[in-house]
Amino acid sequence: MGMEIFEGEVNATLPLPLMSLNHVSFVCRSVSRSVKFYEEVLGFVSVKRPSSFNFHGAWLFNYGVGIHLLQCNSPDDVPKKKGVINPKDNHISFQCSDISLLKRKLKEMSIEYVTAVVEDSAIQVDQLFFHDPDGYMVEICNCENLPVLPLSSFPLKFPYPKDPILSSLYGGKGLPKFQCRPCGAESECVILEILVTDMMDISF
Repeated sequence: MGMEIFEGEVNATLPLPLMSLNHVSFVCRSVSRSVKFYEEVLGFVSVKRPSSFNFHGAWLFNYGVGIHLLQCNSPDDVPKKKGVINPKDNHISFQCSDISLLKRKLKEMSIEYVTAVVEDSAIQVDQLFFHDPDGYMVEICNCENLPVLPLSSFPLKFPYPKDPILSSLYGGKGLPKFQCRPCGAESECVILEILVTDMMDISF
């Protein structure tokens, strides 16, 4: 007996129609100061905000993601800036192809940072952490070195079909075709195909 689906209900086994991360939003003590930081340090570009907003703020965009800055009503609305950079704090993270270049840039701009290394078998990921003017933490990493290996058979989607490890684990005839990232080894594709084969045997 199959599952009965009523009109208006969402089948939990189907992937949600989500596409990608659109933006992150931060409440700032000074929007202009934060705009300057994200433009000069991280290369974001200011873009037009909707005219219906009746509060001060700014929108920036680059690398496929937006940063929305909102002017605080009171300094108490913004968490106190932490003196110590803690990699375990909440943060946004950007992949980078040349972390050493970012290190030099931060040193030239007198921006304090800390580094860390994550290892998994023979894979190494370099991390760089620093604060924005309001104490929100930013990470720069080469996390693309780590393969994305699902721990369940739930559908996994990547926002850019030209650069996925897996384009999707759901739908279509036969097995999905994989495109490994340039830095990935050929063996990574083999592992992923075996993984998906096993999961599809479980799922269907």
